Amino acid sequence: MPEAATAEKTNHKWYIVHAYSNFEKKVKESILEQARSQGLEDQFSEVLVPTEDVVEIRRGRKVNTERKFFPGYVLVKMDLTDEAYHLIKNTPKVTGFLGSGSKPMPVSER
Repeated sequence: MPEAATAEKTNHKWYIVHAYSNFEKKVKESILEQARSQGLEDQFSEVLVPTEDVVEIRRGRKVNTERKFFPGYVLVKMDLTDEAYHLIKNTPKVTGFLGSGSKPMPVSER
């Protein structure tokens, strides 16, 4: 049975979702919560907001902060079914997918 589960995940691809700036983490939580409540968890592998820890100097003090690599974007690894597509599109603070035309374009694994 585990083999079927891993084979099922192979058709999951990375998509870039455009969100309102500074709402990336909220969008991530909202996508995961909606997937859970609608029973679509198997269609989503990962939802990421790529960040790095940075040391900044403010008013003479060193302060650890988190900086986003791609402000305004959330990376989602998913199987692009109609249900998953509409879940993302209907998420609050999401403006849509990155891609040409109406069809979202998957991003390469690299």
